[in-house]
Amino acid sequence: MRHSLKKEADYSYIEVGEGTPIIVLHGLMGGLSNFNSVTKHFSKIGYKVVIPELPIYTMSLLKTNVRSFAKYLHNFIEHKGYQEVILLGNSLGGHIGLYHTKLFPEKVKALIITGSSGLYESAMGGGYTKRSDYEVIKKKAQDVFYDPEVATKEIVDEVYATVNDRNKLVKTLAIAKSAIRHNMAKDLPKIHIPTCIIWGKNDTVTPPDVAEEFHSLLQDSDLYWIDKCGHAAMMEHPEEFNNILESWLKKRNL
Repeated sequence: MRHSLKKEADYSYIEVGEGTPIIVLHGLMGGLSNFNSVTKHFSKIGYKVVIPELPIYTMSLLKTNVRSFAKYLHNFIEHKGYQEVILLGNSLGGHIGLYHTKLFPEKVKALIITGSSGLYESAMGGGYTKRSDYEVIKKKAQDVFYDPEVATKEIVDEVYATVNDRNKLVKTLAIAKSAIRHNMAKDLPKIHIPTCIIWGKNDTVTPPDVAEEFHSLLQDSDLYWIDKCGHAAMMEHPEEFNNILESWLKKRNL
């Protein structure tokens, strides 16, 4: 199911449903469609699901970093006039959500992170020396998932096009360096906002011990595992992901 993009000022975003806004933050090479199941499910049970297109490849190189993206998110929330938001981020999106919460905690009601960067970034943006070899890129895309079949030709083609675009590749590497610079190990214990951590047991990009570390450092967090699942739980096991998240939101009266 494809949702139409709304365009206002400097922002392009999907907005579906009514209620408390759940702002979804996509990853470095993650499309907005990765969250189709989340959008469909939560927009029907009392939430407004909002997915902004993050300016990962459109900001100047100087501003291509986690902090700038967190400020962009803050400006978007202000532009929309939201008073309280729930942030849901996968991979780099989780990192942006956490960093935004560090800078602007007052409007964040809750956090959901899945396969988030912020503590461990060694796999981010690396390994593209053979980027012109389609089969190499296909294997890298498949490795993100437990089941390689989840990496459809459309997903592989998108990753291949991204890494073979010189401008995008330069910015991908800049983001990787920024993610290392903005390591959040010292910041996380100061975040007291309810946090739901949903992690694939077979995630090789941000392995399970990363989830354990997030759980130990975030003061008010709950950790949930999904078996036979890689780096993008909301894509690989959408129904289980939605059930876990819905139960957690109910438990926390959110």
